[in-house]
Amino acid sequence: MKSTLLFLGVAIVAFVVIRIGKNLYLKPKNITGARAIEIKGTLSDGSLFTLSALKGKYILLDFWGSWCGPCRQGNPELVALYQNFHGQEFKNASGFEIVSIGLENNSSRWAQAIASDGLIWPYHLMESSSFDSPVTMAYNVKQLPTKFLINPDGVIMAVDPGLKEITKILHDRI
Repeated sequence: MKSTLLFLGVAIVAFVVIRIGKNLYLKPKNITGARAIEIKGTLSDGSLFTLSALKGKYILLDFWGSWCGPCRQGNPELVALYQNFHGQEFKNASGFEIVSIGLENNSSRWAQAIASDGLIWPYHLMESSSFDSPVTMAYNVKQLPTKFLINPDGVIMAVDPGLKEITKILHDRI
């Protein structure tokens, strides 16, 4: 009886430690109030991109994958968010943009997912599907989807916020 209780106690402690450790491991490195790390790359249309070129706007960095079920399920809400706030005038910003960073192995599947899901914003970058690409490592992204909301000054306002939280933050700044 004592050995069963001891085993059960050890199992519960192990479960809690693993659960907490996993959450800490998966948490993005960047924190609210930190300066957003510069991103440079080539967009889906072949043009060059730098995150700093969008300074003065609210920016949502969206790390996703065409192969990621939760990412794809959330894309209709992301499109609605973009449609609601892209042309909006803000008190202290010149607009709102989404920058999608796809972790992919197959560029044609990535392009097909962008078209299929109606991701109408112009800023689509592709990184290797592993989590050791320069951009994912810079932002310490270890799971998808992961989002960062950046203010017009290039400072991270929210780390991995939900779409309702993003909507509230942006709405409060109109």
